[in-house]
Amino acid sequence: MTLVAGVDSSTQNCKVVIREVATGGLVRSGRAGHPQGTEVHPALWWEAMRAAIADAGGIGDVAALAVAGQQHGLIALDRDGRVIRPALLWNDTRSAAAARDLAAEVGAGAYARRTGTVPVASFTAGKLRWLRDHEPGNAARVAAVALPHDWLTWRLRGYGPAGSAPLGPDLDALVTDRSEASGTAYWNPFTGDYDLELLELALGHSAIVPRVLGPAERAGTVAGASTVLGPGAGDNAAGALGLGASGGDVVVSIGTSGTVFAVTDRPTCDESGTVAGFADASGSFLPLVATLNAARVLDAVAGLLDVDHDGLGGLALEAPPGAHGLVLQPYFEGERTPDLPDATATLFGMTLAATTRPALARAAIEGMLCGLADGLEAVRGQGVASERVLLIGGAAQNAAVQRIAAQTFEPPVVVPEPGEYVADGAAVQAAWALTGDRPRWPVSIAAEPAPDHQPVIRRQYARYATAGRLSPPATAP
Repeated sequence: MTLVAGVDSSTQNCKVVIREVATGGLVRSGRAGHPQGTEVHPALWWEAMRAAIADAGGIGDVAALAVAGQQHGLIALDRDGRVIRPALLWNDTRSAAAARDLAAEVGAGAYARRTGTVPVASFTAGKLRWLRDHEPGNAARVAAVALPHDWLTWRLRGYGPAGSAPLGPDLDALVTDRSEASGTAYWNPFTGDYDLELLELALGHSAIVPRVLGPAERAGTVAGASTVLGPGAGDNAAGALGLGASGGDVVVSIGTSGTVFAVTDRPTCDESGTVAGFADASGSFLPLVATLNAARVLDAVAGLLDVDHDGLGGLALEAPPGAHGLVLQPYFEGERTPDLPDATATLFGMTLAATTRPALARAAIEGMLCGLADGLEAVRGQGVASERVLLIGGAAQNAAVQRIAAQTFEPPVVVPEPGEYVADGAAVQAAWALTGDRPRWPVSIAAEPAPDHQPVIRRQYARYATAGRLSPPATAP
């Protein structure tokens, strides 16, 4: 029995799955937690990954491994391979103004044509500009720029800070994949090359960037072992691999953040910046829309109502579609799409009839889903087919979220069984790098809620897209 391992180094924790190559059967798994915050020292991710691997029984019998990780995070390395400062995570919005400056200097349309994206606070380029503007001493020391999965793969191969890694600080040994490179905002998915002019515009000088490997290209082996390392991937691209997403599938993920993405054969270029024209981990492309506010919207309102998620769902289903006109615009942590990093959440349409616990519970779920439905429309606007929605993430297992999703999205909604699809995708990639063939492991379906599209949900949410400057409807729907 040949085994492969997939690692998901996410915002909140590190998960490891070990699967059998021929069938995809899960053999064992492990996990370890990550610290909270929007900046984290990468050494803590390294410790967590080693702990998660140990929790999974080790990798002594594993033939190949690949690492998927949270995208965009800035790991700045000096010439001795040392981390200069804690990594700035994707959800650190202090770089919003820096990203806007980059877009203005290049022009949003020109930037999109060069990278498939327009810089926002999440992307690495904006974080490099923030570093240059606010910590010039640290910026001047940057010799190489890596992302979380790039750095973890580098460490697994035996590289690292001078004096503390067997192979030393060979910065030229850094590698990445297309999906991660495309999240930097200084790599061109149309040509497959870095746009080093944009890198220098952000940082103020040149720096080493990881070599971009092909989907099944080997990154090397684990230090001191024969375990093959795949190139790794960004978390959403790995999730698409784990789900086996193909043309016509749009994945909607409700986790710490919300994402809407699809696998397509051709690159996209949205000059508005709403849709990021990423590459995927299979050699195709991954147009994506991300929101900062997803499952934690439900956490917040469930806490306010003193119920758990099941209780919140039960309350929500007591209210009709549209929640009697109550609309929650759920920008609790600012927002990435639309690009409103300083925004706050707002409750609209409060009347005596609408100000009830069921209506508020339903408005929370509808507001969260409407932000994602707007993302779906933006992806479809790039010419992407949407025959069905694959709804994943922890909140997707809530029966009320499933039912209300079927009322919010136009395409049919399918809910795969709960799983670690990012880690699974990394395991798929590991098997691909090991054997040269991409495995097609089965994905079980947990639910297929009956289609029940209710246009009132999105119609009334759209009324407040300008933060309440429009008057509310004369009568509740």
